[in-house]
Amino acid sequence: MIISSTTDFREAARRRLPPFLFHYADGGAYAEQTLRRNVSDLSELALRQRVLKNVADISLSTSVLGQDLAMPVAIAPVGLAGMYARRGEVQAARAAEAAGIPFTLSTVSVCSIEEVQNALTKPIWFQLYVLKDRGFMKNALERAWAAGITTLVFTVDMPVPGARYRDAHSGMSGPFGPQRRIWQAMLHPRWAFDVGLFGKPHDLGNISAYRGKPTNLEDYIGWLGANFDPAIAWKDLQWIRDFWKGKIVIKGILDPEDAREAVKFGADGLIVSNHGGRQLDGVLSSTRALPHVVEAVKGELAILADSGVRSGLDVVRMLALGADAVLLGRAYVYALAAGGQAGVDKLLDLIAKEMRVAMALTGVTKISQITAETLERI
Repeated sequence: MIISSTTDFREAARRRLPPFLFHYADGGAYAEQTLRRNVSDLSELALRQRVLKNVADISLSTSVLGQDLAMPVAIAPVGLAGMYARRGEVQAARAAEAAGIPFTLSTVSVCSIEEVQNALTKPIWFQLYVLKDRGFMKNALERAWAAGITTLVFTVDMPVPGARYRDAHSGMSGPFGPQRRIWQAMLHPRWAFDVGLFGKPHDLGNISAYRGKPTNLEDYIGWLGANFDPAIAWKDLQWIRDFWKGKIVIKGILDPEDAREAVKFGADGLIVSNHGGRQLDGVLSSTRALPHVVEAVKGELAILADSGVRSGLDVVRMLALGADAVLLGRAYVYALAAGGQAGVDKLLDLIAKEMRVAMALTGVTKISQITAETLERI
């Protein structure tokens, strides 16, 4: 099929993947209202078209968290990404490095910290959850630092798991899950050979390295469910700030008061995010939450955002709302599933081209010139 947008990548991923994997990436919590609002609220922001502004020399380059980026975009942490293409996290990380942007490895990746970092020449970012097993957290931080990683993305919006109804219907969870997943794989032979057969081990690399034994999908669901920590508070995280000598970015901020707490904590950055609509359904879209966070803490730390970004135009919209950079989650997973590293390469090239068009037609040539004035006041 011809692919010219994230929508095309999504359809290609739907065709190629067993349903349990497609819906795990595509779905959200409960009735998925926030998931839909993330996309619709962002796409409905009107850009302010300007003309005759001499936009012959456009630059997408910027600096975030002390790191020079080819464009203000990063790859978001997505669990189980290694199941969407053969050793998927490695393929996506290589695409990100080639594009000059950061790749963020999930705690619950298939490929371990070491496998991904050893495939690259520059350090990735590493994402960590707040878990009851402090031994695992300390082990993961030590391994990340030893691998040369200096930016930690600390996800704080999962004290309890959101209810994801699609997973029960798709076979990711629910009755006869393993049997249903095997049957689905048999009906998707391209994925079954590429990932199912030749993409082994189907393991949670970072968890297995700590546990000293393989961690399969069933183990992952049980281990992670048992390790969510609803008792955690800001004061309980101070040991991480003291232990980790690199940059810390707090992911999962929607409220200005929580943004101010992140500043007090000593975070170097935060990510305005509702976990892609996968946690509490009915909360604000990132688009609606972002301006309030910007108003509260702009200039005190780096502000990034995700959830709902599907195009380069969306990136420009987020920047105009005050974000310093934007993360791609579902968009990159669709591309990875559709074409591996080549798919992610194509997606990132598409995002860059769309950004250039949006900037040219809004009359700006530098990322710093994208402001609230770039949006139409309606």
